[in-house]
Amino acid sequence: MSRISVRGFAVASATAVTTVGSVVGVASGNTTQTPSEDAEALVGSSTLLADLPAGQQAQVQTASLTQQADSQAIAADTTAKKDAEAAARKKAAEDAVSKQKAAEKAAQEAKEREEAKKEAASRSATRDPSSFAPQSSYTIAEVQSMARQIVPADQFQCFSNIVDHESSWNYQADNPTSDAFGLVQALPGSKMSSAGADWQTNPATQIKWGLGYMEDRYGGPCGAWEFWQANNWY
Repeated sequence: MSRISVRGFAVASATAVTTVGSVVGVASGNTTQTPSEDAEALVGSSTLLADLPAGQQAQVQTASLTQQADSQAIAADTTAKKDAEAAARKKAAEDAVSKQKAAEKAAQEAKEREEAKKEAASRSATRDPSSFAPQSSYTIAEVQSMARQIVPADQFQCFSNIVDHESSWNYQADNPTSDAFGLVQALPGSKMSSAGADWQTNPATQIKWGLGYMEDRYGGPCGAWEFWQANNWY
């Protein structure tokens, strides 16, 4: 059997040092030495584990193994704590991102609701073309005033830009090279009969038809104006 030195066990475990110290004290007849003094004496004398009784050998080995297990448990706890802290930081970051996205979505939805509300209010404030009393003739100022009351406020400038280019606000403008007619130069002009039989003489009827055409085809006057700028027609 190999003779194993107790030195490694004595320095590895406080519990083992205490146990071995007590053994050495008993063997030497000195019962007044402290555990640390016993350990030093044991290490200094190179006492071998094999020199100890079997029961005391088991105590020394058990103490050393216990300390190793405790060290491993502490290391495992430390690793677990670090992992838990990292997971907590990751979760906090993910929660922050989720909250930010939710806030941005809520803000966008609120903005869309507000815009829809404004658009609805603008449209509700417009006047029905049929409410205008017929006249024998209309000035440009009168036609523009009618348009302001029929076209939604946020779309009026775009509508005005198109009419400026198409007819210069002349509700009787007749294109000599085609059948285009009126404020918005409907082609042919007879298309505007869907808005009213008086399409040739009533600017309100022409405005109503032109607005409907722009909304159906381009989403509104501003969409039509954007297309017009790119193509010089709409």
